[in-house]
Amino acid sequence: MTLTQAALGKTTLTRQVLMALGGAAFIAIATQISVPFFPVPMTLQTLAILIVGLSFGARLGTATLLTYLGYGAMGLPVFANGMNGLAFVGPTAGFLFGFVLMAGLAGLAADRGLTKGVVSTAAVTLALSALLYLPGIAWPMAVASATGVEAGWVGQGLGYYWTYFTSPFLIGDAVKAILAALVVTGAWKALKARQS
Repeated sequence: MTLTQAALGKTTLTRQVLMALGGAAFIAIATQISVPFFPVPMTLQTLAILIVGLSFGARLGTATLLTYLGYGAMGLPVFANGMNGLAFVGPTAGFLFGFVLMAGLAGLAADRGLTKGVVSTAAVTLALSALLYLPGIAWPMAVASATGVEAGWVGQGLGYYWTYFTSPFLIGDAVKAILAALVVTGAWKALKARQS
């Protein structure tokens, strides 16, 4: 059972659609929030994605992320730095598609009951944050050139992607993963306290 199922009970299709639309809007807003951090500023995008996935479950979490990507494809400025669908061929496109996997797997962990305690939830969120780098780096390293994209960030060596796509974000991603775990497990505790 997911957090939203425990809080709302059985949801109708209409409520699920509204949750997906609202969840996608929540992610879009969080993406525009930049927090000063070392070594680079940190957006709250992956924090919001993890919260949505852990709270909504695999199917609704995945649908929510597809909705979020759909907002961008329609030209809405929902991606980092106000980008829209043009980001699908930019250097971070692999991360955008990886977000769907991140939310789906976070939701799957929630569906299986693996995210009730802080430690187990943090283990899930940290693992998913690390896993996100695979599609994030695969896109500029190999996939973009195979699809005909030509740019200075395409087809570079692993050291380039470590320097510009990975190492500056590791600490921030770990912090957001832990925060997501704390938010969701805190919400579970608050819900249980209210129900008792």
